[in-house]
Amino acid sequence: MAPPSTRTGTSDVLVRTTAFLFMVGGVAAALLAADVVLSGDRRGGVLLLLAVAAALTGPALLAAGPRIPTRTVGVGVLVGAGLLGAGTTLAPSLTLALASASLAMLVAVESMLFLRPRDAWVVVGLASAWQVLPLLVVHDVPPRVCAAYVVLWCGVAGAMGVLARYASTAGIDPLTGLADRRSWDSGLEQAIDRCRRRGVPLSLALIDIDHFKHVNDTQGHAAGDDLLRATADAWRAVEVPGMVLGRRGGDEFAALLPGRTGAEALTVADRLCRAVPTAASAGVAEHADGETAAEVLRRTDASLYAAKAAGRGRTVLSERRRHRLADDLAHALAAGGLRVELQPVVDLPTGTVSGVEALARWDHPWFGPVPPAEFVAAAEEAGLIDELGAAVLALACADAHVLQDAWGSAVHLGVNVSGRELTEQGYADRLLRALEAAHWPVTQFVLEVTESVVEASGPAALRALRTLRAAGVLVAIDDFGTGFSSLSRLDELPADLLKLDRSFLTSLTTSTRRTVMVRALLGLCADLDMLVVAEGVETAEQAALLEELGCRAAQGYHYGAPQPVAVLAAHPWQAPPPGRAPVASGG
Repeated sequence: MAPPSTRTGTSDVLVRTTAFLFMVGGVAAALLAADVVLSGDRRGGVLLLLAVAAALTGPALLAAGPRIPTRTVGVGVLVGAGLLGAGTTLAPSLTLALASASLAMLVAVESMLFLRPRDAWVVVGLASAWQVLPLLVVHDVPPRVCAAYVVLWCGVAGAMGVLARYASTAGIDPLTGLADRRSWDSGLEQAIDRCRRRGVPLSLALIDIDHFKHVNDTQGHAAGDDLLRATADAWRAVEVPGMVLGRRGGDEFAALLPGRTGAEALTVADRLCRAVPTAASAGVAEHADGETAAEVLRRTDASLYAAKAAGRGRTVLSERRRHRLADDLAHALAAGGLRVELQPVVDLPTGTVSGVEALARWDHPWFGPVPPAEFVAAAEEAGLIDELGAAVLALACADAHVLQDAWGSAVHLGVNVSGRELTEQGYADRLLRALEAAHWPVTQFVLEVTESVVEASGPAALRALRTLRAAGVLVAIDDFGTGFSSLSRLDELPADLLKLDRSFLTSLTTSTRRTVMVRALLGLCADLDMLVVAEGVETAEQAALLEELGCRAAQGYHYGAPQPVAVLAAHPWQAPPPGRAPVASGG
């Protein structure tokens, strides 16, 4: 009985409207029944019971919510019409019967708002018959008066039908049945806000039919309209959850894809282009933090233009953000716009800081803080990785000197290296020269590299690491416990430290098996003369258990968050006992 768009369920609007009408009808009928009860007529009790049941149906519908199938709501409307017919039949006076019959307008309103026109008129016809029969037979109402009531009910139904059709087509493109430009653009604004709050990706695609003007010019506008309708019909068979399709004008269509990354949206756009009866081109973009709807649309449109300029019949993903990051990163490197923060690495037996890890930070003037993984990838693609690595190393060494002078004790400095940088020819020599220029002892420098990088980089990475170790540099295998991590590789990797990934610690205090694994790994690394540093220690319980297991070093928010050197240098630092916050060392 419901429209096609709501066959599998009902909207919140339908439930609330139906509940409201049941409550209004029930309360009105209860007032009529109360008058009958006060008159002493025993039928009043039955009428009052029916009215209360109708009134209570409203809250029940609200409580059940959209779980109720639309067809069930349609049946409920028929039941309501039947109850009104019963009320008219049982009414003890003509006045009350006519008052009860007037409530049938509620059935007309509900039917025309939410049912198909044909089904709605069937319900209105049945409701009218269930009122007219008792008026004619039981209450001897003149036929002309009954006809007037039927005209009233049908008039209300017809007016509501016009309003319902107008509301149902608002925001709909009349040619294709898809969302029109205004409706789709409004959906984009709402999707940006919703995805930002939920922290999920959002992408969009703009799709043009290739050579559409030629179709209009050679075959006529009717053929062009047929092609647009055929395109929309073909896309209705492409099932993509959450996708909102729209026509923004002419032959330009749009697809809104909440919850999908740019790469995933590119695949969807390819499917849509293949479904078009003729060739089509598409531009795709993933919304970036801080972008307005107009800005991401401009990027998507630029991608569409690039697809057409490249020969049409293809899809292009916007890389504007990464390209812009690369351009702005080059300027930031030249202007000294990067900085580092230092996170303490704690010697657990003594509770003092044995070293720090330098973490690169970049605050983009438009995008705000950019994740290191993102700007490192942009630097690798743009050929800036050597400059980035050199800048971070220089900043880290300068800050480490400040920290070491302030604390009056030796500090080991850890710096991460990317795979692209590590495999550059002559990297080991450049690093050693940079350390010498910065006057930082090689024996106090820790080069941090993930096992996956070494695995993927092959012999070149191993040669560089062996050269550096031979010169006195300490090598740490970072994020051990994820990706390629394998115990069989520990005797092959040229490393002095093993940094245990935080994923090992998430269940350390609750899983006996995880505790056994960490204890065994600590023992194995001790036999291999390799120091284990536990990363991501966040609770006092984790810290206490690590000390109990014999772990010698750790870092994480329990000991201290990454901080600018000025903060660490101003407050000489000592690791907290289990359950306490960091305290000044007094040094």
